[in-house]
Amino acid sequence: MTTSPVTSPSAQRPEDENLGIGANLAYGLQHVLTMYGGIVAVPLIIGQAAGLSPADIGLLIAASLFAGGLATLLQTIGLPFFGCQLPLVQGVSFAGVATMIAIIGSDGAGGMPAVLGAVIAAAFIGLLITPVFSRITKFFPPLVNGIVITTIGLTLMPVAARWAMGGNSQAADFGSMANIGLAALTLVTVLLLSKLGSASISRLSILLAMVIGTLVAVALGMADFSKVGEGPLLAFPTPFHFGMPTFHIAAIISMLIVIIVTLVETSADILAVGDIIETKVDSKRLGNGLRADMISSMFAPIFGSFTQSAFAQNVGLVAVTGVKSRYVVATGGLILVTLGLLPVMGRLVAAVPTSVLGGAGVVLFGTVAASGIRTLSKVDYRNNMNLIIVATSLGFGMIPIAAPTFYHHFPAWFETIFHSGISSAAIMAILLNLAFNHVRTGNSDQQSVFVAASERTLRYQDVAALNDGDYFKGGKLFDAEGKEVPLVVESAPAMRSAAVASTADS
Repeated sequence: MTTSPVTSPSAQRPEDENLGIGANLAYGLQHVLTMYGGIVAVPLIIGQAAGLSPADIGLLIAASLFAGGLATLLQTIGLPFFGCQLPLVQGVSFAGVATMIAIIGSDGAGGMPAVLGAVIAAAFIGLLITPVFSRITKFFPPLVNGIVITTIGLTLMPVAARWAMGGNSQAADFGSMANIGLAALTLVTVLLLSKLGSASISRLSILLAMVIGTLVAVALGMADFSKVGEGPLLAFPTPFHFGMPTFHIAAIISMLIVIIVTLVETSADILAVGDIIETKVDSKRLGNGLRADMISSMFAPIFGSFTQSAFAQNVGLVAVTGVKSRYVVATGGLILVTLGLLPVMGRLVAAVPTSVLGGAGVVLFGTVAASGIRTLSKVDYRNNMNLIIVATSLGFGMIPIAAPTFYHHFPAWFETIFHSGISSAAIMAILLNLAFNHVRTGNSDQQSVFVAASERTLRYQDVAALNDGDYFKGGKLFDAEGKEVPLVVESAPAMRSAAVASTADS
């Protein structure tokens, strides 16, 4: 769980280089622009699902920017036991969106207070388990993580579709060609900027496409910015503005799954950025980073925000630019805090036409699903049950999307947990992975048609031992002269040892 250190203990760590105020501001702003679309998308989705007014959605966005900035400062600058002191940008995690929407719509534990309470309680549990989390990561291999991440993206696609249609199903123009056309224009703009633009423009393609789509909407009279000026220009996020948190067991359990996924993703990001900037990341530093994640997630709901995690796209930006300084990212955190103190910025984003968000959302949410598919592509499907684990878990996760009322007659606590596709898929993936890959009693090489359809493999030394003219007949091996070649039946342990030796030789 460590990357190879490339600097001596007495040498300055690459992440500790300070480039000066000007460079810190420039590169820090670039980090903010890279993740801005992602950090405002989550409060937009949750705010609309909760039926909040544009002003309240603006406050929700401002709170997310403010909390993300504070979390970034904690992660980069660090305190004793908190913060990995690496160039990692923190912000609202996409992993919890589907679960939070399910909690909002739950009859037994609905509304924003239930969401905020679930985040606080689940993050507290996450904080408690961080010391032993490294011991249970074996239960969250790429197989499980890929299933969960893919399901997150697929579960969010109906949100993008509703946005593209106009967002409000009660509106007269819901699903009109004008709304869908505006969404299509935004989507095409994203694709064109990604293909034809420079590297910097390509990275900002979603944000730029939203700006272009909004300008077109203004020209067509499809955008209303009249309420942007309503409310304060500068304000500190009000604690518990959306109500005092309420705590419901089912909602907490459902959110705990999201927290565990967040811990896994943040662990991967910390190790990845450590490898990119070529610095030492040991278990202590990893634990400090995870604790910063959890403590930030615990306090974010006080201001009206949600679970915090490292943004993977910014890890990629560190790799592309080669700028390793954590003070650059800390400056980006200060910019986020400043934006969070400007509710007018949140109201401005909230006024962006929903159809524009829908066009961008198709790419944004699809990218999440594609990331999960990329993770699943690294899984070994040969002579094991991984294929059926993926198939069953994804199918189970799609049930709430295909039939939203599927769990309507189940107990309220059960519906809250499994009404979220991500919770359903995660629970099934974890249980099946344990049953087939950890509890091996009863497993065989050919226990289902899925395994039978796997790729057949032969060891090199077995094939090399054959001579020209050898042939099989009736389960026996004969040489070119028709003489039977004796076959040696190895025991299972011996066969496994031979396979290991063969792998080592190759």
